[in-house]
Amino acid sequence: MMEVAAALCDHEEMARELKERQPRLVAGEAHGPAVAITRRAAERLRAGHLWVYRSDAETLVPGENVAEIAPGALVTVVDNRGIPLGTGLYSSASQIVVRMVSTEAGLTRAAYLQQLRERLEAALELRAELAPANKENDALNDSGRLVFAEADALPGIVADRYNDLVILQLLAQGTAQDDVREAFASTVKARLGAAVSTIVERPDPRIRELEDLEAPSPEPLYLEGAAAKLATVFTINGLQLHYDAGAGQKTGAFLDQRLNYAAAAAHARGRALDICTYQGGFALHLATRCDQVTGVDVSRAALEVADRNLELNKKNLRAEVDWIEADAFELLREYQSAGEQYDTIVLDPPAFAKSKRAVEGAMRGYKEMNLRAIRMLRAGGTLVTCSCSHHVGREEFVAAVTSAAADAGRRVQVLETRGAAPDHPEILTLPETAYLKCLICRVI
Repeated sequence: MMEVAAALCDHEEMARELKERQPRLVAGEAHGPAVAITRRAAERLRAGHLWVYRSDAETLVPGENVAEIAPGALVTVVDNRGIPLGTGLYSSASQIVVRMVSTEAGLTRAAYLQQLRERLEAALELRAELAPANKENDALNDSGRLVFAEADALPGIVADRYNDLVILQLLAQGTAQDDVREAFASTVKARLGAAVSTIVERPDPRIRELEDLEAPSPEPLYLEGAAAKLATVFTINGLQLHYDAGAGQKTGAFLDQRLNYAAAAAHARGRALDICTYQGGFALHLATRCDQVTGVDVSRAALEVADRNLELNKKNLRAEVDWIEADAFELLREYQSAGEQYDTIVLDPPAFAKSKRAVEGAMRGYKEMNLRAIRMLRAGGTLVTCSCSHHVGREEFVAAVTSAAADAGRRVQVLETRGAAPDHPEILTLPETAYLKCLICRVI
């Protein structure tokens, strides 16, 4: 027993010694700003997540000779024992108080900018691999996502290309800064060359409010020629679409649905209904295969763009296309009551759940929308149903559609389970990147 006790004492002494040797960041020592986080948050970061929520930040350590951490500063993140976990971008306003950028502690701004350039290069190289530059491909697709924030290890940065126009969004205090703007513009221009005529920053009003950001300069970050080109016509899947940097949602069109548009068209036939058509993305693709297509949206401005897009593509469309300005739920109730029948229905609503608190209501909305659509489909008809709410997981969304099918008394075969186009990559340890769900089904 004495030998066991001695061994235990030796083990405890060794454990204490190893613990004391762990690198620590202690208030009062010479260091930059730091954020100490809860054990739960530390475990989440070690598992590969990249966000620290404000509720998990236990202590803010300003660093030397400053009273508080500056908005957008690089901070070292430590666990509740003082062990460094890496460096992140600090926000003084957002509920995401830190977005991790490196597992290295104490990253300087210069080192961060060098890392940013390298990761931008990697993101652009990935897009080149996904869509090789050749004349045939350029004729079919000249647009896509260039940078997808955390999915490209570039938190707070999103960029899309529409033909020769690149739209940048800087979504965090640490990235909405001139040095990031310069690094982005010079890297993208060097990589894409003459394919880009204008690079412009387009702020997201909601993110600006959440992050307490000032409005950026309206001047382009890069401009070829005397005047900025803020509107263009771009091509996806061989269809031409209008884009205007001064209007629309997100950074413009929904490029994440590019391959889903094509897949939906491959399964579509007959009389089709596109609910929440926005600027006609699904509807115009369906019109290459169907006989009649109706696109529905509550936004008159969106439908005006959809009509302009229709005019651009009429020579390539088989179907007659019309637009209806209406609330999706009200129209589906009305059409179901009237006994309307379709061969193809697409449901692509905006995000129903913008927070975790909204998930329960979102599930009811998804079920009702899918229930009415399933009841309106003829036997053998195609249902394309989507969700872009990252708070609603794939399993939850499938459960809502399953419940709708059961209540409708219909057998629904899942033909394809899809997500965003590969230029919007998903990160396994960051479920928020798997936000888009798309099911293509046959309703019996």
